[in-house]
Amino acid sequence: MKPTETAARGADPEEPAGEGTTSERGGPGGPTAPAPDGPADPPAEPAGGVLSAPYRALTLGCVATVLLIAFEAMAVGTAMPAAADALDGVSLYAFAFSAFFTTSLLGMSVSGQWCDRSGPLAPVLAGIGTFALGLLLSGVAQSMWVFVAGRALQGAGGGLVIVALYVTVRLAFPERLRPAALAAFSASWVVPSMVGPVIAGTITEQLGWRWVFLGITVLVVLPLVALVPALRRAASGPPEGASRTLDRRRLKLAGAVAVGAGLLQYGGQELRWVSLLPVAVGLALLAPSAARLLPAGTFRLRRGLPSVIALRGVMSAAYLSTQTFLPLLLVTQRDLSYTQAGLSLAASGATWAAGSWTQSRAWAEPHRFRLVRGGTVAVTVGVGTTPLVLLDAAPVWLPVLTLAVGAFGMGLVVSTVGVLVLRFSTPKEAGGNVASLQLCDSLANVVMLTSVGSLFAALGGDATAAAGHASESSTTVDTAVGPGAFVAVYAAAFTMALLSIVVGGRLREHEPAGAGFRGAT
Repeated sequence: MKPTETAARGADPEEPAGEGTTSERGGPGGPTAPAPDGPADPPAEPAGGVLSAPYRALTLGCVATVLLIAFEAMAVGTAMPAAADALDGVSLYAFAFSAFFTTSLLGMSVSGQWCDRSGPLAPVLAGIGTFALGLLLSGVAQSMWVFVAGRALQGAGGGLVIVALYVTVRLAFPERLRPAALAAFSASWVVPSMVGPVIAGTITEQLGWRWVFLGITVLVVLPLVALVPALRRAASGPPEGASRTLDRRRLKLAGAVAVGAGLLQYGGQELRWVSLLPVAVGLALLAPSAARLLPAGTFRLRRGLPSVIALRGVMSAAYLSTQTFLPLLLVTQRDLSYTQAGLSLAASGATWAAGSWTQSRAWAEPHRFRLVRGGTVAVTVGVGTTPLVLLDAAPVWLPVLTLAVGAFGMGLVVSTVGVLVLRFSTPKEAGGNVASLQLCDSLANVVMLTSVGSLFAALGGDATAAAGHASESSTTVDTAVGPGAFVAVYAAAFTMALLSIVVGGRLREHEPAGAGFRGAT
């Protein structure tokens, strides 16, 4: 259950974005070959793991920051129905989620460029500060639009932070420890995924929904105290050879992607002909801008880095769609309560972490591409078998098993993809390429959820009404949603999962050295 790891779950170096962004291109003189090991690694590598003395403070600081983001992601979803009801804003319910995702796209792109220019410290400070301001604004909001504005600030802050943490791994940890560091990020989601909804639900019922947001605002101090001193010591300056030039064109493109994604979400919620206008404008802004922000060849699944980044988006879209609609399926089709339905997601956090831990073992290093292929197959099996619970003969606990299998595959692939992106990046390009990774993830989720959400509504589903029911005290929900709407959603998710197997076979770079990635996307 990782929104932005599949939600906490970005884009180029200093070159103008319109010229084709990638970590394997050079300047006007020509492309350069990938540099698996850059000068960011310390000349004399200390012994020990990520919790050994040289790395312990930095690891714990990064983990504390991810814990905060993960707990917010799990807690907010529980408190959101009560907030929308109290602020008379049920009609804007979806905007509270889409605002987070759309501004995170902008935050990721800004963070990638910022990290490449000055290192990750400043983006981390700005991101945590913006995140806290958004929590405070949502917590004191007296109208739904102010609440949505707070969610937008949270998304921008989260986007700044998550990219900066990936860049920190590239700059401060030797290559042998990077898989373990990324596995620690994944493990940070286990506890929030299990206890976050319970804690948030209890606070909402006993103290009110506002204290969910205000309480997390206070907790922001903890990762700052843990992370900032260690980060200042280990990765406070710009990467070697980094450019100080601000790419304003790239920032404009990132803004266009965010606005386009927002319009796409808005138009996709309304099943009216007039909604085609914002959808058309959103696509016109989003598609060409994203093509310039991502490495050239990403949309065409070119071998190497472009396919590595594309795989993250395809996998995330398939798994998140499966996970998002499962509680509603269990409530409307198998007569479970929302609490019971939510328990079907509990095991996925642990198996995701287990998959990430597996790829971090020393024996796994020579087998990274095989791990990806195995992980994509596991995700496809999990996505494809989950909707079997629609059959009355299937046990209601079946999704616990199927999502656990899919989450294990996600843990294998997501962390391995992060390792490969860092390996294919020189130190000065790491921020841009990590920004591309995160941007592709969020963008794929926005487009996929908008598409399947519109399909679901057209076939009889009503996500807004279902969300409203979540705040009621009844143990079951009586809706007119038929199984056909869910079949359509899961068919689309299964198609994306199958595509991930294809993309997973294109990660090795077979092109001649120096061929680069220039060209149209």
